[in-house]
Amino acid sequence: METTTVLTEAGGDGGHEKELSDGCSNDNNNSNNSKKGDAHHHKHSRSISCDEKGIFEYFGWVYHIGLNSIGHEYCRLRFLFIKGKYVEMYKRDPHENPGIRPIRKGVIGPTMMVEELGRRKVRNGDLYVIQFYNRLDESKKGEIACSTAGEARNWMEAFDHAKQQAEYELLRGGSTRNKLNVEADIDLEGHRPRVRRYAHGLKKLIRIGQGPEMLLRQTSNLDGNGTSDGYFKGEFGDAIEAHEWKCVRTVNGIRIFEDVADSKSGKGALVKAVALVDASADTVFEVILNLDRHRRYEWDMLTGDLELIVSYDGHYDVIYGTYDPKYLTRWQSKRDFVFSRQWFRGQDGAYTILQFPAEHKKQPPRSGYRRTTINPSTWEIRSLNAPMGSNTTKCLVTQMLEIHTAGWCRWKKNSCSKFEKTIPYALLSQVAGLKEYIGANPSLNFDSSTMVVQSKLSDGSTSSGEFEDVELQDEFYDAITGDSSSSSEDEESKDDADKKEKKIKLKNVSWAISSLALKQASAPDANKELDPSVPPVHVDASQFNGTLHKGKDEADSNCWTSPSGRGFMIRGKTYLKDNAKVMGADPLLKLIAVDWFKVDKATDKIALHPRCLVQSDAGKTLPFILVINLEVPAKPNYSLVLYYAAERPVNKNSLLGKFVDGMDMFRDARFKLIPSIVEGYWMVKRAVGTKACLLGKAVTCKYFRQDNFLEIDVDIGSSSVARSVIGLVLGYVTSLVVDLAILIEAKEEAELPEYILGTVRLNRVRLESAVPLDV
Repeated sequence: METTTVLTEAGGDGGHEKELSDGCSNDNNNSNNSKKGDAHHHKHSRSISCDEKGIFEYFGWVYHIGLNSIGHEYCRLRFLFIKGKYVEMYKRDPHENPGIRPIRKGVIGPTMMVEELGRRKVRNGDLYVIQFYNRLDESKKGEIACSTAGEARNWMEAFDHAKQQAEYELLRGGSTRNKLNVEADIDLEGHRPRVRRYAHGLKKLIRIGQGPEMLLRQTSNLDGNGTSDGYFKGEFGDAIEAHEWKCVRTVNGIRIFEDVADSKSGKGALVKAVALVDASADTVFEVILNLDRHRRYEWDMLTGDLELIVSYDGHYDVIYGTYDPKYLTRWQSKRDFVFSRQWFRGQDGAYTILQFPAEHKKQPPRSGYRRTTINPSTWEIRSLNAPMGSNTTKCLVTQMLEIHTAGWCRWKKNSCSKFEKTIPYALLSQVAGLKEYIGANPSLNFDSSTMVVQSKLSDGSTSSGEFEDVELQDEFYDAITGDSSSSSEDEESKDDADKKEKKIKLKNVSWAISSLALKQASAPDANKELDPSVPPVHVDASQFNGTLHKGKDEADSNCWTSPSGRGFMIRGKTYLKDNAKVMGADPLLKLIAVDWFKVDKATDKIALHPRCLVQSDAGKTLPFILVINLEVPAKPNYSLVLYYAAERPVNKNSLLGKFVDGMDMFRDARFKLIPSIVEGYWMVKRAVGTKACLLGKAVTCKYFRQDNFLEIDVDIGSSSVARSVIGLVLGYVTSLVVDLAILIEAKEEAELPEYILGTVRLNRVRLESAVPLDV
């Protein structure tokens, strides 16, 4: 039986919680204020350590937000403590108030899901909200919030470690499993019954984040008035992209690149500015999103005067801005503009911000201003690993935008300097301004630095039983470069470009692959993963017909094909020693059909539907079928169903066998997908990226094992970030060529090298071609 986290309220020392009518409340000011001088305790708000038994411990200040019994929103400053799989919430810091009892407590279980809801306006400030809920009972849920994106990320990691501890205990079985079943789940929304004192025994703790006063100050400030050697080793991705970046200028220490492969199409120039910034990715992300005029004036020469029009879902907003063009041109007419921002953080901690020109009915053209359009652009912010022995924090900041070809080509050849008076140049200069601004204001870097403190509370001990060492979270995405630089000339005749325009994207993939020819491809060992004692059967794909037809060639549309795995980078045999990745090879399983269904709501267990090929006579004769049901949220909803067949039964002792017949928590931790937009709008490419994603940790996945098949239902709509990205993809889907690779992540040496389970290429799919499915 699986358990989950959902916080059960324990008896507190102060009765019911107070609620303030304006601003986030802190009903323990006297206690906290008496300690303001103690920087040892208040400098940071979240801590982590591993005690002498191998149990991870976290503590720190967060906001507990929700609705009270009469429907009013509350926001209360609370002290959260996690040890192993146990979670407790206090009104005051228990280090400073020994003997204080928690107001809520409970355990975390394997069915807990943690989701970032993004930025939300809470009373007078912007907070980063985290929701957690039981995937088997979504009525059990709660929300906490942090003042910075970095602290939100750290708390998500804390809950993930606690979940791993619970999973570890379940795998041990026996009495530990029974303990987990009877212990109370965490419930952040229920009432708080009185219970007996819950004692602790804490040892070494490493605090991360800010203390309560810093939390309150930072929240109000968010919208108030107030050489690279050893760091950078190329582009970061797990799929090979068709870019050929060439450095064409260096301005104020900022490198400006052009994608010379893309420029050959004649559609426009794709350029980017890149800088190494002495700050964490969290800090840079906060600075870019901050709309405060006084702060933006210090680094942004174009979009300094901004105001929020509307915000959606915590990851999307619409902004109105004005600027005076006197610094760019002799014309004095003032300009205004509207653009949207969409942002998200990947599983590797990198931030992506997409900026599109927009219109909004709340902000029509303004009298005395000329409405202009800001070039579509993206920000990508990635923390870099410091060299051995260094404590410095650095990140790589990239701004990318599309501009007209003519003026750009003249500017880079120095034949004229008018480009330096244009909006695109002002946008590229934002990276230089950002770097200098952060360098001149080191206090901005409120990154969660670490600090060891010693603390011992009561003589009691946590009733957690005997723990053993817990495996540390794997570094999933230390990928090697998938792009390549070029020193070739970037000018070609337009006649040539027009003739090759349709082929250029796919053609560029071939040279990108050839540049990695020294990396040996990783082919699956069929005798290891499939049962070698059973003779193989011939899998004839012509016997199976899905609702989406198989493509005849690359020019075909609204179809699918099955590419090789050579466009994807996966973990090599020595990955655990040197993080080296190699090109994939042909997939283990054969893609036999694809269904494209239109449904009223997200539909699970597609394989049991009478129209599903798994239920056909031919399907029942196959040794094994893997069914991937990608549930696409839209109006209406869609299901993209992929069917992969094996020529022999699965070897029960193989990694695939453990995945097929294993527990859901093992599947969630191993089921991986690598996306790649082979052809399409560059903004969509940046949004989707090429990073491998553990789907079970990003969205809700349900697994259904029966007869000769395993079905995985992937609920893309269960994550606000995934919903946002898929919404952008659907807007351009008829012009996209999308490659997907499915694999099981290898974490142990015996499981390496990785192999690709299956691939699919979706070629310019039309939404209206989806076939209704009656359920």
